[in-house]
Amino acid sequence: MEVCYQLPVLPLDRPVPKHVLSRRGAISFSSSSSLFGAPDPRQLSQRRGAISYDSADQTALYIRMLGDVRVRSQVGFEPERRSSHPYLCIDFRTLHTRLGYGAASASSAPERRVHRLLSFQRYLHSSRLLRGLPQQIPLHILDEDYTGQARCMLEKVGNWNFDIFLFDKLTNGNSLITLTFHLLNQYGLVELFQLDMVKLWRFLVMVQEDYHGDNPYHNAVHAADVTQAMYCYLREPMLEKSLTSYDILLGLLAAATHDLDHPGVNQPFLIKTDHYLATLYRNTSVLENHHWKSAVGLLRETGLFSHLPAEDSLNLERELGSLILATDISRQNDYLTRFRMHLDQENLCLSNASHRHFVLQMALKCADICNPCRPWELSKQWSEKVTEEFFQQGDIEKRHKLEVSPLCDRDSNTVGNIQMGFMTYVAEPLFAEWARFSDTRLSQTMLGHMGLNKASWGGLQQEQTPVPEDAEPGTAGADGDNAAAGGGRSGSKVKPQGSRES
Repeated sequence: MEVCYQLPVLPLDRPVPKHVLSRRGAISFSSSSSLFGAPDPRQLSQRRGAISYDSADQTALYIRMLGDVRVRSQVGFEPERRSSHPYLCIDFRTLHTRLGYGAASASSAPERRVHRLLSFQRYLHSSRLLRGLPQQIPLHILDEDYTGQARCMLEKVGNWNFDIFLFDKLTNGNSLITLTFHLLNQYGLVELFQLDMVKLWRFLVMVQEDYHGDNPYHNAVHAADVTQAMYCYLREPMLEKSLTSYDILLGLLAAATHDLDHPGVNQPFLIKTDHYLATLYRNTSVLENHHWKSAVGLLRETGLFSHLPAEDSLNLERELGSLILATDISRQNDYLTRFRMHLDQENLCLSNASHRHFVLQMALKCADICNPCRPWELSKQWSEKVTEEFFQQGDIEKRHKLEVSPLCDRDSNTVGNIQMGFMTYVAEPLFAEWARFSDTRLSQTMLGHMGLNKASWGGLQQEQTPVPEDAEPGTAGADGDNAAAGGGRSGSKVKPQGSRES
């Protein structure tokens, strides 16, 4: 018999820390009590504390109930599958375990298969998180994880030319966890809001896992990039002197979760295929609502804010949703018009909570589609990734005899055309208004990069697209203009560079 809980294990040679016993209590069983004859093992998964079995028993275990554990009645303890440290990887979501029964000997493990049931996502492959990390990393000095070049990069996390692709490699694919934890800790938010370190780490692990790694663009690296951009905006003088710690916490969490569980296709695709999400959210901000609800599900599952009053926790969830919903590109003109009106009337008052929240919405919108404003080496990579995701959707539509969505046909669109259209109709108007609000070196740098990147794409287009000798002047750019117009359509929710539906 086998029971799989996903609870952490304290190795046999490690005594149960006194602070764990004092905070969470202890449960003990002697060797005379049957492992499964005492309290139901499934009830144990709901307990907090340390469980010890008599050391004289061959199946003696010390279990710290904060992470992954597999308890067997005969074969003892099976090491955690993902090779993650029990203090660092906390995950209670392993369900639907198929046990193998038969004439297998006691020394052979029964066949088993574990499926991961997520808050709003049915299935996710086993994580590679923290694979290969040493087994003796204590939780209270997590900063020691940031070694070598990754740690050096974090010291410059506020630089606009921060290379998130390199950082993701240096962190073994854990850029979102590492970056978000570092920023929350750097702002002192962990201590200020009395966040449980284990719950926080578990939340970040689950967030990163809920991003689809097979999406070329809408994956955890994009979320980490948006979080880093959001941090840059939070450090702008206008915001740094006005935002509260609560605002900063909301902004970082919204950036990290704004595309959570993104399926890699846009809203029109979900609607025309009668996807259950489109029905659930009545074809309105379908993906943004799903990202928000997924984030709320993980917050509640981990209990990250369970120590706060219920009303405060609900308010935080609502305001988190307000930020994430603002990334809906179909509402771009609404937000931009309101932002422009405030700037024209000069009536933005950052001492007003509602005004600060609106500025956070605009900051997240900018962070979400800031790829054209990055240096060319980074911007070009993002452009190619988002375009490939578009084309993959188009390939699916062709395969199933569906109408191909705008910008998703690889036979009639190019990366350059799509990006120049996006910059012209979406990015430039937004960042021009942001520069009016925050006229700083960073704002001018972003506008400068965007101008250079647009020119670079234009140059590549001219090199790659020979103009027929009998073509009339100006026709060479017609395709680009058409693609640009498609990129600015509010109904398609397609964002050629940036989160297509965030």
